[in-house]
Amino acid sequence: MPKKGQSSRGGGGGKPKNAPTPSLSNIDDSFIVFSNSKDKPKPATTVSGPSKENAAVNGTIANAPDDAPKKPDTRKLIGGASWTGKLPVNMLSEHCQKQRWEKPEYTMSKTYEGLFSSMVILKATNPKTKETTNLPPFKLPPTHKHLAVQPSAVEARHFAATYALFRVSSMKNIHMMLPPSYRDLWKGDFEDLKKEDVKDGRGWMYEADPFMAQREREEAKASMTKKREEREKQHAKENSQSAGLVGRPGQPGGGGGSGSGGNKSHNIMRGWNRAPKVEMGKRTRTRVEELIRKNAIWNPQNVQISEFQRRNIKNEFVELGFRGFHVEEALLECKDREETLEWLLIHVPEDDLPAWSLPEGYVAGISMASSNIKREAKIKRLAEAGYSMELCTKVLDDHGEDEAGAAEALQLILLGQSGFIQTANITSSDDDDDGDGDGDGDGDGDGDEIWPEEQITLEAIFADQYQSVSSDMCEISLRVPKMKESLILRIRKSSKYPETAPIISVSSKGLPSYIRLSIIRRAVQYADSDLLGVQMVYNLVDWLETKIPGIIEYPGRLRDVSSAASTVGEDRGERGINDRRKPTKYVKAMDWRRGTQLSLSILSKWQAKQATPAQQKMLTGRRSLPAWELRDEIVQAVANHQVTIISGETGSGKSTQSVQFILDDMIQRQIGGAANIICTQPRRISALGLADRVSDERCSTVGDEVGYAIRGESKQKPGLTKITFVTTGVLLRRLQTSGGSSDDVVAALADVSHVVVDEVHERSLDTDFLLVLLRDVLKQRQDLKVILMSATLDADVFDRYFGGGGKVGRVEIQGRTFPVEDYYLDDVIRSTGFNPGSGNSVSRDNIENDGMDASVASAIQSIGMRINYELLAQTVRQIDDELGDQEGGILIFLPGVVEINRTLDVVRSIRDVHALPLHASLMPAEQRRVFPPAPKGKRKVIAATNVAETSITIEDIVAVIDTGRVKETSFDPQNNMVKLEEVWASRAACKQRRGRAGRVRAGKCYKLYTRNAELTKMMERPEPEIRRVPLEQLCLSVKAMGVADVPAFLASALTPPEGMAVDGAIELLGRMGAIDGDKLTALGKHLSMIPADLRCSKLMVYGATFGCLEACLTIAAILTVKSPFVSPQNKRDESKAARSWFSKGQGDLLGDLRAYEDWSDRRKNHHQRDLRGWCEQNYLSNQTLNDISSNRSQYLSSLKEAGFLPVTYHSSDFASQVSLNRHNSEDALIRALIAGSFNPQIAKIEFPEKKFAPSISGAVELDPEARTIQFFNQDNGRVFVHPSSTLFDAQGFPGSAAYMSYFNKMATSKVFIRELTPFNAYSLLLFSGPIILDTLGRGLLVDGWLRLRGWARIGVLVSRLRTMLDEVLAKKIDDPSMDLGSNEVVSIVRRLVELDGMDQ
Repeated sequence: MPKKGQSSRGGGGGKPKNAPTPSLSNIDDSFIVFSNSKDKPKPATTVSGPSKENAAVNGTIANAPDDAPKKPDTRKLIGGASWTGKLPVNMLSEHCQKQRWEKPEYTMSKTYEGLFSSMVILKATNPKTKETTNLPPFKLPPTHKHLAVQPSAVEARHFAATYALFRVSSMKNIHMMLPPSYRDLWKGDFEDLKKEDVKDGRGWMYEADPFMAQREREEAKASMTKKREEREKQHAKENSQSAGLVGRPGQPGGGGGSGSGGNKSHNIMRGWNRAPKVEMGKRTRTRVEELIRKNAIWNPQNVQISEFQRRNIKNEFVELGFRGFHVEEALLECKDREETLEWLLIHVPEDDLPAWSLPEGYVAGISMASSNIKREAKIKRLAEAGYSMELCTKVLDDHGEDEAGAAEALQLILLGQSGFIQTANITSSDDDDDGDGDGDGDGDGDGDEIWPEEQITLEAIFADQYQSVSSDMCEISLRVPKMKESLILRIRKSSKYPETAPIISVSSKGLPSYIRLSIIRRAVQYADSDLLGVQMVYNLVDWLETKIPGIIEYPGRLRDVSSAASTVGEDRGERGINDRRKPTKYVKAMDWRRGTQLSLSILSKWQAKQATPAQQKMLTGRRSLPAWELRDEIVQAVANHQVTIISGETGSGKSTQSVQFILDDMIQRQIGGAANIICTQPRRISALGLADRVSDERCSTVGDEVGYAIRGESKQKPGLTKITFVTTGVLLRRLQTSGGSSDDVVAALADVSHVVVDEVHERSLDTDFLLVLLRDVLKQRQDLKVILMSATLDADVFDRYFGGGGKVGRVEIQGRTFPVEDYYLDDVIRSTGFNPGSGNSVSRDNIENDGMDASVASAIQSIGMRINYELLAQTVRQIDDELGDQEGGILIFLPGVVEINRTLDVVRSIRDVHALPLHASLMPAEQRRVFPPAPKGKRKVIAATNVAETSITIEDIVAVIDTGRVKETSFDPQNNMVKLEEVWASRAACKQRRGRAGRVRAGKCYKLYTRNAELTKMMERPEPEIRRVPLEQLCLSVKAMGVADVPAFLASALTPPEGMAVDGAIELLGRMGAIDGDKLTALGKHLSMIPADLRCSKLMVYGATFGCLEACLTIAAILTVKSPFVSPQNKRDESKAARSWFSKGQGDLLGDLRAYEDWSDRRKNHHQRDLRGWCEQNYLSNQTLNDISSNRSQYLSSLKEAGFLPVTYHSSDFASQVSLNRHNSEDALIRALIAGSFNPQIAKIEFPEKKFAPSISGAVELDPEARTIQFFNQDNGRVFVHPSSTLFDAQGFPGSAAYMSYFNKMATSKVFIRELTPFNAYSLLLFSGPIILDTLGRGLLVDGWLRLRGWARIGVLVSRLRTMLDEVLAKKIDDPSMDLGSNEVVSIVRRLVELDGMDQ
């Protein structure tokens, strides 16, 4: 056996076969240091036994027998046979090189079994001093030590490199570059370990610069040590006799100051001394503390802390300077370490708090100067007993400045009794010549005789210890064992002495206030139980001199004296978080009985209608559709299977006919009363168009037998409507708001017989989410039928997803499209004679141009990948000329709204053209304009996005112009960037576009791309949306349905999203305040019910809560549409100046808001022509402003549907709802709400060092130059203000702003941030991520990276306020009509952000 300190070098043959597996403590701790240096000697060429593993570090083993199995090389061993990426050791070396650190070194230890364990040592050399800093090895804690044990040295080394990388780069997503097993470690065990460490206050272990983190801790510890030594010297100098009983490390002595070292606390370390400072005014802090003590809820879920955790927390906090019994009391009431620390910082009086938790230069007992000196003297005398100044002031005022009455009232409050005393004869202290503040009132009963006699006796007994202050008050010096200096006991006659105890107070320099109060409380309780009715002062003195040392040792619970420690006692009622989940609305189950009265009535009406001429005419048209021939197959497939897949080409009638076949079959089988068919569509226009079409075919009115439901609009009648076309989002919201559990989701579909999911091939996020839910519902609802429909359906994929093996019915309908002739880009250029006039030479190697004329090839090369609008116009002219007098419309497919508007501008210049837009942002009424024929003599030309690809049918289209482009959202989870990019459409989508031209007759499709582009650049099908968009809204919706394990739920999707994207989304929801651990917060519940971008939803909820609803509605609509300002190429400076005039330095969104408000006011009182002129003058788009107005209306409807606003609310009459809008003009508040809504999209503002210029009146501070102000965010480091922002040239920001929120960031040559809003420190504290208290006294850490210098108690108060605000929002869920305008929590939060914590 190798000795400790030596590595095992033998062949390992000495180990018994049945030897027990050694514990991790048996690992040999000797260090074998590896280096990447070329000068190091190479290992021996021959290796035997387990030491061969060491040789594997260098890749090969020499002298291996030829017939021995080939050892895998390092890459295969670490990454697997197919791994081609980088290895952890290489990645760590590259990282160290980039950071200019030394090459990493590796320790290596070996267990008795021959297993290996390694650790990394990092070093850094200061280039100036040449001093090298060595970090301790990155060592796993004992609970995770087993992870490091590996079969070979090379594996151990790579494991160590991975853990070291995690320690310095856990905030980045570089784990995606690691081999699979190490990637899993990163997101699994390592991530869990980090959460535990951060929770326990060890977040410094994961700093990106570990060398700086070590320096900071060493400097902070040195500073704390210096402070402690200075305090101890000061205590020794003062010979504080109470120090032996109450002093301890970290405890402020005497006056509670931070010591002479306190004036250097802001220079503890780099990184904190330039952090913004946060302060709270005294009156504001008092009000916040009162509110928290009165309403705070601690550990509402009654979580129990384990005994092991209790011991660890107690030991840690005692080391931090808290008293052990205080920590024990806190642990009984709190759920975890963080809450325990918050409880202590709120409940422990300031004069007993550790020095690190106090503000710079803190001195206890300092009060504001006052012109009323006598009144201040009374308050000071009352407070000497330990009562808070605020409480003394309040009680004294309540008693008409009668000090005697106030003193007795304070004592009763301390005992938990009534706090008002009416004295018999009040002598105002203004008449007292001695200024002691005593009222010489006469008591009742025997007290008038007993008290004077007792004073004579006391003076005789105590001699020099006794002093008479007035006829009703005396002082006695107490002689307490172990205390060289006596404590002063002041006794005042009570109003009913001796039937009640006298009023007493104890004063002693250095004795904390709550201990003095505890002494008073116990003494009075002793008197009340044993001494009433007789002279009692002597007995009280004797009892106090005996009991005070024990009380000082254990003064009891802080809560026992909390009523006297502030102006309000803490509400200790038994309260917990109610289960606010609304009771499940169980809908009546399906009645499948045949021949019910309702079913027979429906059958009778249906039979009567079949005989009408109108119905016969419609049937004739329906019979011509291909789907009609397969109606029996469709009905049978649906009847015999829970899931049926119907695929059919464009024009087959699958969307309009299948639902009717199912309904007619149920009616004829006399179960029509049970029919309730919901058909989902991906877009509003599809739902509206199909509802119109099907109701026409059934000769009924929309809203009767056939209806629809889209966001903000619905036409259906419960019980009567049998087919309802809905957008997918509407059905999801129905499931989401059903109650909050899987059973509730099932119950939400209890009255539904069939769910038809149309256009599943598009693989939208909502569709994939719905399929996951339906698959789970089908397990509990055997009678529910699900039908999937699409034109280009990969049926096998869906078949397998829903079980396969014949469980899924399949029907395929052949299309009925007329032939469509294709023309590619070169054909279009030839036929139109288009000449871009660029004169570019043609590349001979360009395969795009193979076999083309030189002129055509030159034109194609000139056009490139861009959309050429002149070519579009010429193509429209040619089609119009070819059609001549024939009827028929032209449909142009474009990627987005901007391209549609530009196309319409050029097309409208063509004579006799009726040009119309079609996209999802249009209102339903505007979308419907594309269906009717064009006016006589006009050619209908529709410029559309991909909404026209499927579902809707525009009957008169005979020609399609396809640009082959589409705008798609892409999301990169590694850098958290979202991009809306213009990309090539898929070949499947282009096939759908082409089919639009052959619906009514033979048509033509003009493809403005080459054949080669179609084959090589277009994907066969689009990637599912769930793989390319942010998942925050989806994860929140899943969580709102009661799903505990969101990643597992989404892993069951048809195409599961990336695990990293899901983890990132859940983390972001936590940072946004939508979830807390595994629980959905009240804010999260509200956000889940509003169909909008989460940031916009959050802004609207905040707006309604804080009384600026209309302003926040407008900003949300602006963010959804775009800024109303236009920026012409030749007038960008003028446009920016106009926007800056409206913003007035408040930020981009405030400028847009004020511009919209001005436009909205003018719209009511000005002619349209004047309004357009005003818009042009101010570089505003009238159309965009109208779009913003329309979007506001939709959001308002959503808030009403979510129950957050009364249904009677209207923007046109918002003055009637004063509480919702009384703060619309307060810029500071709106900026704070914007920042809170955009969190964590925050950048800190770093100003340069202040510069001053001499002047006659002295030095004057200069404004910094805009270019010297820098901005930093968490993900990218330094970021830059986009040149289009109104704050691009800003030299300062309003309201002490130290941070900038942004809605978008974009990476070009630099990372730019846009839609900027500056905000202050309190906005950050109240609305940003979690607040962590720095226990080294440096300040607060917000959201894991933003530092604030300030008092730790401020962070605690704000943290509790945030919890209370969420409770207010939870009550709003229970009672939507609740008026939050006068809510105390909302009011104080609003005041904090408006005044940045100050009193005024």
